[in-house]
Amino acid sequence: MSRILPVTVMVSMSCIAFAEEPTVLPTVTVSATADNAELEAAKENAASVADLLKNDGVDFSSAGGMSALPSLNGLADDRIRIRVDGREVTSACANHMNPPLSYVDPQRVGNIQVLSGVTPVSMGGDSIAGTIIVNTAEPVFAQTAGELRKEGSLSLSASSIDQGYTSAVSAAIASDTLSLGYDASWRQANSYYNGDGGKVLDTLYKARNQSLTFAAQGDGSKFIWRVGEQRIPYQGFPNQYMDMVDNHGVFSDMAYNNSFAWGKLNTRVYWQDTKHEMGFFTDEKTGTMPMFTHGVDLGYAVSADMPLSTIHLLTVGNEYHRQRLDDWWPPVAGSMMMGPDTFWNINDGKRDRFALYAEMKSEWNSRWMSNLGIRGEIVRMNTGEVQPYNPTVTAMNVDPTYAAAFNASDRARTDNNLDLTALTRFTPKPTASYEFGIARKTRSPNLYERYAWGRNTMDMRMIGWFGDGNGYVGDPDLKPEVANTVSFAANWHSPDAKWGVRVAPHFSYVQDFIDVDTIGSFHPYNIASVTRALLQFANHDARLWGIDVSGNYMAWDNSQYGLGQIKARVAWTRGERTDGGDLYHIMPLNASISLEQMVAPWTNMLELQLIDSKTIVDEQRYEPETKGYALVNVSTRYQFTDKASLTLGIRNMLNKQYDLPLGGVSLAELKSSMTGPLLPLQGPGRSFEAALNIKF
Repeated sequence: MSRILPVTVMVSMSCIAFAEEPTVLPTVTVSATADNAELEAAKENAASVADLLKNDGVDFSSAGGMSALPSLNGLADDRIRIRVDGREVTSACANHMNPPLSYVDPQRVGNIQVLSGVTPVSMGGDSIAGTIIVNTAEPVFAQTAGELRKEGSLSLSASSIDQGYTSAVSAAIASDTLSLGYDASWRQANSYYNGDGGKVLDTLYKARNQSLTFAAQGDGSKFIWRVGEQRIPYQGFPNQYMDMVDNHGVFSDMAYNNSFAWGKLNTRVYWQDTKHEMGFFTDEKTGTMPMFTHGVDLGYAVSADMPLSTIHLLTVGNEYHRQRLDDWWPPVAGSMMMGPDTFWNINDGKRDRFALYAEMKSEWNSRWMSNLGIRGEIVRMNTGEVQPYNPTVTAMNVDPTYAAAFNASDRARTDNNLDLTALTRFTPKPTASYEFGIARKTRSPNLYERYAWGRNTMDMRMIGWFGDGNGYVGDPDLKPEVANTVSFAANWHSPDAKWGVRVAPHFSYVQDFIDVDTIGSFHPYNIASVTRALLQFANHDARLWGIDVSGNYMAWDNSQYGLGQIKARVAWTRGERTDGGDLYHIMPLNASISLEQMVAPWTNMLELQLIDSKTIVDEQRYEPETKGYALVNVSTRYQFTDKASLTLGIRNMLNKQYDLPLGGVSLAELKSSMTGPLLPLQGPGRSFEAALNIKF
């Protein structure tokens, strides 16, 4: 029986195969179930989309409870093109507290694709690491004319380690041509506790999401219109100097697809408006400093799939993405440093991308397939004049001349970027395939990397999404990053699908990688025993390489014990600058192995996660070393009917105390104790979890 999992990793060397949906690239299935139960089970206890991706080749650096930043093959955040229902959303925050995946409620996820390494040009530009595509559930329609389909769902979950809870509801009504759906969710958690029973300060959060979907279909066409809202009244960030005290995002997107005699047309228009505020809201990390951000994303994407023959499929497309950003810090009454004027960090920031691409996908015969692509992008950036808190006073290490110099400079920049990809797959027999890809991919700097201008210590501490306690300033003359990537994958499996193995090494040489240069140092919170760096974004060549090995084995399949599967994965990545020094936030050697038993109506899982010690660190950023650790997770899921299920589980069953290798440092703990050292952020201890899902 064919098994296809909605959460898949799109192999970077994949190429097209003509089928009923010729625009879909072949995927390598990391794990599979016959009825999507694995994805549904993962969603039940997920606090964020990050929880759905952690076992599928995506690492995450810690941030807020809903705002972890993804990493593929050692390249993170803006270096990954992320699309949510086709929308490209930009972090509207100097600390990237509202990344694209934070706007997606995990309960609403319908499918996820992760494309790492060599990504086809049709799947995204302005990125060098790959693409993550998240789609919410498709609108439902009645099966026959005259029928009225009505359905809904209720999900409840709770976790003990943070006294967290989630509730989500959905409802839909549809005929065979029209559909209307509504979804809403609420989630809240207190700060969690580590394995030793100590509170990990400032890890609490609260959020709610809601969306409305209207859809229509007929004669090979489909139209979908989504509108939605997110409100996060607070979210702690233990590894940042600031917290989120409000984030309000509203969005609208429309998609229209239709088939014609010449091929298929795909169109999409989207808009998102985000109002964001940083400050302090909890006794676990106190302070006074309001910071506001307003960001607007607007764009469209049009593509056409045109079969040229039974062998060749040509895809051409045009995309446009418009970003506008204002970032200002109101004065603080009574403060000598933060007043009397408003500090303008980014004033009328503009970033516009216009892209054209063409892609030829060819199925030469049953053994050979290929994908060749070219993509050109023009990226235009600019920003208005800025101002400090006080344009006349030079005191307390505050220098107002930085703003004057920035305003006197020519700030407009235009990048002409070129992406090239070549991918091929060779399938010599049904039980083996070999894939190879080579690509040149380009990413232009973001607005903060180019236009964050303040060089005073306080100004720089407010810039940076790395959780390292350092301070950052931009450089308008930064060049775009250009990644030259080579990747290979070998896949073997048995004829009866009882076992399968995938081995995928990768290598990237990145010209003008946006790293940092040290321009000074400071003592956080004036604690003399703790030193951090003042850093300026700068171009340096870098290289990254590694390997990912995964496999599955059917241990048993009988009427007494059901189906038993063993799944395992091992990943290792190394990254360094060519002029010396290791890259920041590279995940150490890590592995996972799980045993899953499916015997109706039960699904039981035992998982072991192994993380090696992190000793190769970025010394320039004072990145901490961490010790290796092992975590044991268990869960059981009981399916009462096809419409009701209950899941119980224990994460970190042995209550292991450990530091997160991509967690950065705990500034909240440092601020609370006001004494050094500055320690790595700790992971959560044992958590008992439960989730109830009902469909009606």
